Amino acid sequence: MVKSTEITVRTGTRRGLFDLTAECERFVAGEGDGLLNVFVPHATAGVVVMELGAGSDADLVAAMDELLPRDDRWRHRHGSPGHGADHVVPLLASPSVSIPVIGGRLALGTWQSIALLDPNEDNDVRTVRLSFVGG
Repeated sequence: MVKSTEITVRTGTRRGLFDLTAECERFVAGEGDGLLNVFVPHATAGVVVMELGAGSDADLVAAMDELLPRDDRWRHRHGSPGHGADHVVPLLASPSVSIPVIGGRLALGTWQSIALLDPNEDNDVRTVRLSFVGG
């Protein structure tokens, strides 16, 4: 059996990480054991599991900008300056992750969170699909 829903994340024009953990926790609450899949159907965004806060968010964006500079070297050239780099994000951040669910609770580590990585300031709203497969 698969349970699925879409959530909307309003990112505005801010580039960065957007915490999805609480919505994921609510979605799997009481579901028993299984897997949660978190998928973002966008070419310029990804999903990560990492520590949020304590500087990690800014470090990730800085690392992305160093690895994928926001300049005019990219062949994909529409949108804001450096937008071509956003289309290479799936190289570093997959559009989906799977998280074990045990007894209706996410089996994340102590400091792990689930986040949408959106480096693209051109889109102010993102869709994220949550799917739970019970075991």
